[in-house]
Amino acid sequence: MRKVALLVALLSFVSMAPASASGLGFDLDAATIPDLQARMARGKLDSVRLTSAYVDRIRSIDPKVRAVLVVNPAVRAEAAESDARRRAGRLRGPLDGIPVLLKDNINTRSMDTTAGSRALRTKPPADAELVKRLRAAGAVVLGKANLSEWANFRAAKPTSGWSGVGGQTHNPYVLDRNPCGSSAGSAAAVAASLSQVAIGSETDGSVVCPAGMTGTVGHKPSLGLVSRTGVVPISAEQDTAGPMARSVVDVAITLSALQGRDHADPATWRYPVTQPRDYAALLRPDALRGARIGLWRLPVLGPDVDAVMSRAAEVLKRRGATVVEVDLPYQARLAELEFPALLTEFHRDIDKYLAGRPGVPRDLAALIAYNRSDPLEQTCFAGQELFEQALVAPGPTDPGYLAQRAELTDLAKRSIDEVVAQYRLDAIAAPTNPPAWKTDCATGDNDVIPSSTPAAVAGYPAVTVPSGFVGELPVGISFMAGQWADARVLSLGAAYERAANARRAPSYLPTIG
Repeated sequence: MRKVALLVALLSFVSMAPASASGLGFDLDAATIPDLQARMARGKLDSVRLTSAYVDRIRSIDPKVRAVLVVNPAVRAEAAESDARRRAGRLRGPLDGIPVLLKDNINTRSMDTTAGSRALRTKPPADAELVKRLRAAGAVVLGKANLSEWANFRAAKPTSGWSGVGGQTHNPYVLDRNPCGSSAGSAAAVAASLSQVAIGSETDGSVVCPAGMTGTVGHKPSLGLVSRTGVVPISAEQDTAGPMARSVVDVAITLSALQGRDHADPATWRYPVTQPRDYAALLRPDALRGARIGLWRLPVLGPDVDAVMSRAAEVLKRRGATVVEVDLPYQARLAELEFPALLTEFHRDIDKYLAGRPGVPRDLAALIAYNRSDPLEQTCFAGQELFEQALVAPGPTDPGYLAQRAELTDLAKRSIDEVVAQYRLDAIAAPTNPPAWKTDCATGDNDVIPSSTPAAVAGYPAVTVPSGFVGELPVGISFMAGQWADARVLSLGAAYERAANARRAPSYLPTIG
């Protein structure tokens, strides 16, 4: 019995080994893309070793976290190709050789793309446009990340991080706590150092909330900055994909590769030719000096989160920012309008997406029928009320819907624009998330997360950066501003990240009191 107990304890220790024990000779958790590229330039590291270290961590740690659905079978070959380019002096940029994990609602022709649903267990005919851009930049596609099934747009009371394909993703800080959704696997994976970078997607909160709740950085880009072609949709009016990582600089480097116009995505046609090409080059350590930041406290998130925001305000002031307390208008009306509009848009956009995927249910009605026939799809997301409501929602040409969407988008933009103008702000800062709630399929999420809605509905950028902890649970701070101000919010976020130094690696605690 003693030998068995010792073996169990040893396996437990190995499975939770810190990123500093990666075998690479440095702390993988703290390493940034510039750090890694510098090591590779000196011949101290190569992409095959780096990629293998991440694959090994997935094998040892992910059984506890359940963030990764599948590792790309060709991942080491892709890494070897990057190393060959380096030897030949033909590197494609700072992402070359860097492992990137993709949320599994992003089409990859070499792997199933499921949106977490067992109904979509097939390979799509082509890579998503953003995957093509990552490959063109030399990134190594590490695999696919779990997510909240259908990006949390199926059940009325969903459990974030659960899917019929991948089961439940856990928060690496406290394993019985939720990672938030729907980019739960992407966030948990980078938090646990299972990938250098991950790509998530957001309709409202699904990049920033999981990033905030797992102590990572997530950027929700301006609508139209990153192509959505080949990404399983909820709403073309709000959907966007964005990078997630352990540092702002890694997010900025990845965004530089992702962005650009796509003839198949009309939202990107408005992409300005003046948009920066290299966001990392614009990150200034002194970006907060002289900046005016509006602090939207959101006391509904509780006194512990408010205390984190008070400490954040002091950090901002010490770095030379002027902090102005603000309150964003129109939030109650936004809450009334958003959900009905999304129902109409989901029906329209999911039918269009499914029409381009051979071998899967042909439309929303067929998806509903599939879920009724598959017992495994009913084990946590017991219902599909949102699917059923979307099926009978007004069509996209309905005058009532069109008026609703016009008012919704207008009020969201005004909620930010008017406050920015009134107080002459460079950005608005707000708490990203409450402390992670316990995961419970019976009750679903306990998510009161109002800070993401204005930027999400307006199509404006937002970046969340680790800000502190409530006990063992991370809390993020989000910086948001007007459309195409991605460089500004990233620079402010990076300066705050440097000053606050709030992130620490997860401990994988089984539970807390």
